[in-house]
Amino acid sequence: MNMITRPTHVAASPIVECRGVWKIFGNQSPAAVDAAKRFTEGKDALLDKHGSVVAVADATFSVSEGETFCIIGLSGSGKSTLIRHFNRLIDPTCGEVLIHGRDICKMTPAELRDLRSRKIGMVFQNVALLPYRTVLQNVVLPLEVQGMNKQEALRKGQDALDKVGLGNWANRYPQELSGGMQQRVGIARALAADPDVLLMDEPFSALDPLIRKQLQIEFKKLSTDLRKTTIFITHDIDEAIRIGDRIAIMKEGRMIQVGTPEEVVLNPADDYVASFMEGISRLKLLKAYSMLKRIDKHDLSQFGGRSLDALVSVNIDADLETLIDIAVGKREEVVAIKEHGRIVGTVCRETLLRAVRGLDLA
Repeated sequence: MNMITRPTHVAASPIVECRGVWKIFGNQSPAAVDAAKRFTEGKDALLDKHGSVVAVADATFSVSEGETFCIIGLSGSGKSTLIRHFNRLIDPTCGEVLIHGRDICKMTPAELRDLRSRKIGMVFQNVALLPYRTVLQNVVLPLEVQGMNKQEALRKGQDALDKVGLGNWANRYPQELSGGMQQRVGIARALAADPDVLLMDEPFSALDPLIRKQLQIEFKKLSTDLRKTTIFITHDIDEAIRIGDRIAIMKEGRMIQVGTPEEVVLNPADDYVASFMEGISRLKLLKAYSMLKRIDKHDLSQFGGRSLDALVSVNIDADLETLIDIAVGKREEVVAIKEHGRIVGTVCRETLLRAVRGLDLA
């Protein structure tokens, strides 16, 4: 299968890092931890013999500035346990969790409070709005905890509500809002302190499908515009692909595969990952850079005998649907692919058909 060749870009610096993080509940004696790490015994045997349960196993990854990193897995895979390490609601059994290069497990209580109130915002599935406070009063609650001046807090809270499209609802109460609107309030509350990192634990999973999709699109645009580093937990692969710059598949506490949506769909690490990808439409997911063939300008046979400049061309980020529309609508056998205004490759009809069917693109 073709290796994905993405447009070149400058890598951003990591904001969040996990280094060999393990979380074991129950017995955490050296013998139990050693047995868990060696995986010489199954989960049931580990529980029976040592009284230990492995929730997170050797999680190692980093999330760059402005990146949305989605973690997906079935119930019990460890994804929600893992996300709670990033604001130290849970301490790791071993390993390091770093925010801006600092190991948060070594922070003092005062430093940890500052991290939670100023650097990290979190949105849960249940946003837990206080019914006796207005929408705006709910949003500014974290700022009040910080001790911020009341007028400044109200200004920041109103600004956050404007960002999520609820500026006119500031003086309403939570019970007057729909479920989707309440989730927006939860996001506004997380954004009010302008945190560096957003932690999202299945925030849209309880909503109706149409509302959920709308919020996914809105959140993706918002996080991109604000360049928020986001870790997003979900059990929905469509949601992960729609929102994530990269996605991680978890199973029984372990990260089975980490990569861009294209990488995971085109090159699943095993049958478990492949099962997650079943039924995923490739039309918007696959990009031209995943399918192009590098060109030989002197071999006109690959262009149907026409010169390179005579071909219909699209940008290297064009999706599979766009390429199909050109190939069918304009009856083109070959489409040229451009990067920075220069033709770097081509995609033929046969490759498009293979991509639709999920076959090897080589």
